[in-house]
Amino acid sequence: MVYKKITLIGRSSESFDAAVDDAIDRANDTLDNVHWVEVDELGVEIASVDDREYQAEVTVAFELENDE
Repeated sequence: MVYKKITLIGRSSESFDAAVDDAIDRANDTLDNVHWVEVDELGVEIASVDDREYQAEVTVAFELENDE
């Protein structure tokens, strides 16, 4: 088995947990064989939005399919 990792940034106006869920949901919707997610960083965007925007940078690992 070979895995590939990519970085995603989830966003939410509600919480860090919801931002992580946003990234996980997007990964599950667009990638096959997702095996795990690592939360790397949490941040709050306040400069360019009216309210707080919670952000979660996550690393998503998924299994690559065999060429067979």
